[in-house]
Amino acid sequence: MRIVHLANHAQTIGNGTVNMMVDLACMQASMGQDVVIASSGGGFEPLLRRHGILHIPLQQSRQPWRVPSMIAGFNRLIDRFDPDIVHAHMMTGALISRFSSMRRRFALVTTVHHELQKSASLVRAGDRMVAVSRALALDLEARGIDPGRMSIVLNGAVGAPRLVCRPAAKPLRLRHPNIVCVAGMYRRKGIADLLQAFALVREQSESEREFMAEPHLYLVGDGPERASMEALAAELGIAEITHFAGFVADPRPYFASADIFALLSRQDPGPLVIAEAREAGCAIVATRVGGIPEMLDDGAAGVLVPAGDIEQAAAKLRWLLLDGQARGQFAARARLNLQPLSVERVSSDYMAVYQHTLTEREAMQRQRLALDARRPRATDGAI
Repeated sequence: MRIVHLANHAQTIGNGTVNMMVDLACMQASMGQDVVIASSGGGFEPLLRRHGILHIPLQQSRQPWRVPSMIAGFNRLIDRFDPDIVHAHMMTGALISRFSSMRRRFALVTTVHHELQKSASLVRAGDRMVAVSRALALDLEARGIDPGRMSIVLNGAVGAPRLVCRPAAKPLRLRHPNIVCVAGMYRRKGIADLLQAFALVREQSESEREFMAEPHLYLVGDGPERASMEALAAELGIAEITHFAGFVADPRPYFASADIFALLSRQDPGPLVIAEAREAGCAIVATRVGGIPEMLDDGAAGVLVPAGDIEQAAAKLRWLLLDGQARGQFAARARLNLQPLSVERVSSDYMAVYQHTLTEREAMQRQRLALDARRPRATDGAI
């Protein structure tokens, strides 16, 4: 099958949408598919070349004056590769591919990676829409999208090519006991909630020094709200034991040295980092929002807490820090039943979606031809 993936870029900056696309494309190529990625480029290009994936420069922008050149570039791409499937991962690519080639042969599949995109519902322009979790699918259905045109492919990152193909990173020596979070510096990722919960853990642990040493918090990630999060840590009196590591391309050493992995997101349709933490065998505390429960086997593979409940999050974090046996049990559970979170499973599911979409499209085209054949035709020479 000839597959073209569209995204705004292929940069190694921790963008979950791009990471998922790169993993999927590499796995598809390894399974013998003919794969092309069209984007403005970035640090993933060498990895793509190693997997035999051709990267085609295609600037994608929402600025109206760029639309004609984007459409022209996309049409050249289609003429050159004649794909069976165009898979758009971002809004701009979805609209370009839908409206630039009206007599297209390919089927258009669009993935909605998060409901936060103000224009997410516009990806209904595709022949089939894919949601990255059941929770996101329900959200989209509530926004008026026909569930009959929607598929669900749960995100996964176990065996991710973008990580497996990297040289082994040097081990880290983190302070123990510790809590590790790998996430962008955004409030929707619950960083502020985690800082407040950690402040409670630290406060409660001060009276229990004979049972537990002073805990440390490691925040791995960057983003526009890092400065405000650092200020909050100082305000809470935990700056000295909170470590802002910034963006790390390969966070596996942090997972390996974590006592607890925490993700207290307020919104998160299908975070790849949950799969990565499970693959590493972390004891996990996370919020019951979006696709997180699905990725934690509804609590069997990690501890779930309500979003925004600082006190309950602190209580669960403190419990696991104090109780080594419980922590070990959750670490072991995290590594069970990982196949549903594997990139191989994600790829197989998408190949099934592609084939279903092509079959549907061919059936619709046959119906149109049959209707056209039954329509009365005007006769020449009528008086």
